[in-house]
Amino acid sequence: MNIDFKELANKYQTPYYVYDFDHITSQYEELKGAFKARKSILAYAVKANSNLSVIKHLVELGAGADCVSIGEVKRALKVGVAPYKIIFSGVGKIDSEIKEALGLGILMINVESAAELDRVENIAKELEVIARISIRVNPNIDPQTHPYISTGLHENKFGVDIDTAKRMYIQCKNSKNLEPTGIHCHIGSQLTQLEPIRESVKIVSDLVRNLAAIKIDLSFFDVGGGLGIVYNDEKLIDTNEYAQAILECLFGLDITIVCEPGRFLVGNSGVFVSKVLYEKVNGNKRFVIVDGAMNDLIRPALYDAYHKVEVLNDNKELSDCNLVGPVCESGDFFAKNINLPQTQHNDLVAIYSAGAYCFTMASNYNTRNKVAEIAVENGQDRLIRRRETFEDLIAHEEEFLK
Repeated sequence: MNIDFKELANKYQTPYYVYDFDHITSQYEELKGAFKARKSILAYAVKANSNLSVIKHLVELGAGADCVSIGEVKRALKVGVAPYKIIFSGVGKIDSEIKEALGLGILMINVESAAELDRVENIAKELEVIARISIRVNPNIDPQTHPYISTGLHENKFGVDIDTAKRMYIQCKNSKNLEPTGIHCHIGSQLTQLEPIRESVKIVSDLVRNLAAIKIDLSFFDVGGGLGIVYNDEKLIDTNEYAQAILECLFGLDITIVCEPGRFLVGNSGVFVSKVLYEKVNGNKRFVIVDGAMNDLIRPALYDAYHKVEVLNDNKELSDCNLVGPVCESGDFFAKNINLPQTQHNDLVAIYSAGAYCFTMASNYNTRNKVAEIAVENGQDRLIRRRETFEDLIAHEEEFLK
């Protein structure tokens, strides 16, 4: 990554997020190339990073969109994602979202429970339309990832078991307002082991064959996303091996593969850059206090997630410290018990692997403005989201003051 963080800090102030769009391109082309032997759609998981310019960049490469709210569907459509490449997923869709999605003509609604299927059917009947349906199957496979981002076990809230899925597909077949179009499985995020993916696809592909035997022929097999990236020293799944494992399980099926990468595409494109305010020592504990905070990047506080940290100065003398922000919470930290060089006021700190699930999870806690987002492509930088102002934060409240 050849980005001048200091130049960007001078130009845009801190804290800020910067994304390497060339890296995003490389990741997309690598994964798309791995599936070149079959019809495929890479439906970008918008929740990973929903900036319009990020989505638009992926659209221009040929991506579709995996969306978990009607807002994400609208974002995708706004920047040119073709409706036939949009999947609307999520455990809890409200009626108005379902109605709007059906009116937009998207590829399919990914249903996660029998109760949800009933709601979709009733709404489609009211609107006198046919709803294209995919059902998320929970294969009860341990994804060997962090429990908070595991989704493929029965103890997780996602999807339905094989028997329930089969009954739901039969309901679709017998309904005048439902069209069984696809099948979906996604066992978790930040996956670094291939075997759980292979096992889950094998289980679900067997269901596809059983459905075909009773004249329920599906057009799309959605293998979900979840491919991991390097945060620390993880050994990653080879994309060609990943694709080959899936293709082997689907051998003989005339079906289009859908993959929903998010973190894989954008995670290591992003860096969060913050500025040192000062240092303090409580007893024997050293704290490096920066102008970024947990409201900007919550993953360390939420998951105890690791992000590589680099202080951008020439000091080689390291000592143990906690890297923390100004928010009034003990959980406001980026790293604990980390060796960092001595810092001075205005030194920059880069926090890496911040392109996914970072800005999208940001908040205005403590009435803090969300930070700027910057894109760098072909050596050129541009602002893709301006820094919020206080006026932005109170805009929806001020008019109601008495």
